Amino acid sequence: MQALTVIYRLAISLWLGGAAMFTFALTPILFRFESRDTAGRIVGLLFPSYFRWGLVCGVVALICRLIVNGKAQPLAAIVLAVMLVLTSYQAFSIEPRAAELKREIVSFETTPKDHPLRREFSKLHGVSAVCNLVVIAGGTLLVVLL
Repeated sequence: MQALTVIYRLAISLWLGGAAMFTFALTPILFRFESRDTAGRIVGLLFPSYFRWGLVCGVVALICRLIVNGKAQPLAAIVLAVMLVLTSYQAFSIEPRAAELKREIVSFETTPKDHPLRREFSKLHGVSAVCNLVVIAGGTLLVVLL
């Protein structure tokens, strides 16, 4: 059982660390030093792997948590489930639609902000950003609950 506890902690730490690094370091650096279109293209290429990473880490953590603790400490399992639902929503709903919109928008640098496609993209981006921050907050809570 101790090995499962270590795997659980590692999965949560890797998920949280990956999300924090992507959100607070990689993405801002790309958008600071590359054009908006180039940075957006790079981030768009990374998103599918980013979400798969979170889903794999989350499923591993949830399985380990349920095996080790069963019904004890339900808060951690609930937080993990919420994080997985949000990441799944981002991976299977938001990201594919956002990628489709990005293909339809020739350039974010030249397309007006009030263009209907840009407005729709902005809404998706906002929802995704909130989901991402909730996942990071949930991961932080889980690290504290370890």
